[in-house]
Amino acid sequence: MSVSVSASLLLLVITVLLVRKAGLKVMHAIVCVLLGFYLAGSNMAPTIDGFSNGVADMINSLSF
Repeated sequence: MSVSVSASLLLLVITVLLVRKAGLKVMHAIVCVLLGFYLAGSNMAPTIDGFSNGVADMINSLSF
């Protein structure tokens, strides 16, 4: 749960920055959010979740 909340907040911050600084139009951001909701309810959701968890685990295992 904490990974998904952290990822959601990170993506929200990135989206807000893109809208404000990079010229992303608000309508485009809304379409991307709607796409996310539709993907979450599709058959692809477990695959996407597994991929994002794998990337999060890979980042977590990095040591400097």
